[in-house]
Amino acid sequence: MAMENNAQSTNLPARPPRGGGRGAGRGGQHDQRRPGRGRGKRDERAPREFEQKILDLARVTRVTAGGKRMSFRCALVIGDKKGRVGFGVAKGADVQIAIEKAYKQAKKHVLVVPLLNQTLPHPVWVKFGSALILVKPAPEGTGLKSGGAVRMILEFAGVPNAVSKIVNSSNKINIAKATLEALKQMRSIKTKASIVEGTATLEPQPVVDTI
Repeated sequence: MAMENNAQSTNLPARPPRGGGRGAGRGGQHDQRRPGRGRGKRDERAPREFEQKILDLARVTRVTAGGKRMSFRCALVIGDKKGRVGFGVAKGADVQIAIEKAYKQAKKHVLVVPLLNQTLPHPVWVKFGSALILVKPAPEGTGLKSGGAVRMILEFAGVPNAVSKIVNSSNKINIAKATLEALKQMRSIKTKASIVEGTATLEPQPVVDTI
């Protein structure tokens, strides 16, 4: 009997070594994977042409026949701090969409600000809606004596010295638009001289019918 048991035991298949079961199969599958399919570092986004900063972000509601629709409104200031600045307002279904749309809107309305001796060429009064602001030059070393939206826009435009005053409004968007309008009206010394001499070619202004 002992001899028969030994003979039968020799015919039994050998047990697989420990750790060679499912782990080995998985290891084989990992080895057969295509190259480059693993998780790699995400491609870094190319730097944008302008820096950006949110001036105002609010959730707004629109009432329609089907009910209320929620969205986000973003007011964004962009600039290169080298004389170019822009401002945009847009709405989106979420915050990121609103920011992207506001950036594109601001990029369409970028303007170049003329500087003279590290400040603005001359003072300007501007009224936009309920906002009335004064933006005027300041001596070198004064810095920006401004606040809120005016300061943000002047910083992104790269104006090192200026003084401003806000009258009759606390609406950030109206103040920002008034500041942009003031910067549009800035003329360099050469442009002002050519206007006096009558040799300047200015863009025609739209005619507003007041009747």
